[in-house]
Amino acid sequence: MHRDAIDAALAARLVAAQFPGWAALPVVPVELPGWDNRTFRLGDDMTVRLPTAEGYVASVEKEHTWLPRLAPQLPFPIPVPLAIGAPGEEYPWPWSVRRWIDGHVSSRERIRDLVAFARDLAGFLVALQRADATAGPAAGAHCFHRGTPPRFYDGETRAAIAALGSRIGGATATDAWEAALAATYSGPPVWFHGDIASGNLLLDDRGDLVAVIDFGTCGVGDPACDLVIAWTLFEGESRAEFRRLLPADDAMWARARGWALWKALITIDNPQATPGDRAQAVRVAAEVLAEHRPAAAGVSS
Repeated sequence: MHRDAIDAALAARLVAAQFPGWAALPVVPVELPGWDNRTFRLGDDMTVRLPTAEGYVASVEKEHTWLPRLAPQLPFPIPVPLAIGAPGEEYPWPWSVRRWIDGHVSSRERIRDLVAFARDLAGFLVALQRADATAGPAAGAHCFHRGTPPRFYDGETRAAIAALGSRIGGATATDAWEAALAATYSGPPVWFHGDIASGNLLLDDRGDLVAVIDFGTCGVGDPACDLVIAWTLFEGESRAEFRRLLPADDAMWARARGWALWKALITIDNPQATPGDRAQAVRVAAEVLAEHRPAAAGVSS
């Protein structure tokens, strides 16, 4: 089903057909509707969330099951699932209703104090990693292999390095990538979010962290993928504070650089990426490579 066909009218029809008690509530688009899922506001207190492709469907049941169990163990609010809808109205997949969370999507411009924000986010991730992972969903296809070794994306990464060549310093990029592959994880499987990015971190009116959303790529495994925001959002003192507060050794940071480098390179090499996204990816790749040290390779955690 094409993403453009997933609109507020479809969401309203699904709600009316399956949850008649909510049928009179208005269904309206939100400011940033999302890519993996289209989100619409339902009345004042709820949202409707519709996967945009079959690959994102597994997150509906996963989040419905696990978010209520994680929420009491975390220092900031996360989405509260209320109901699961069934396919219908020519929409082919399960979908969900959530409680609305007030907040503004984060950005460097909106964040009041980037160092304090780094401190709050690090605290959230530490709590997430300490949450009870018993019987949690092991990292794999459902989370697009976040939480597994970055080797799953070896082919994509090397193809992007070959295509970009001297534009990104191909030899250094290859060395950093191979260091990430060599820095194996031997720690216990822990909870990870899988997509700690500005769009999934909400701010209050002051510009402080108020909630973490979109756990569609969450799972239990290696949490290195959650450290990518060290380069995509933080810099200087805020990056140093984020690193100081996380229980991550050199090997985990090497894998995190690999995750950041993979995403940056495939974005630079993507002709459909926006100029802004491409410029951000160029900056991230440059900063990741500037931090790379060959000694990071071969270290295990």
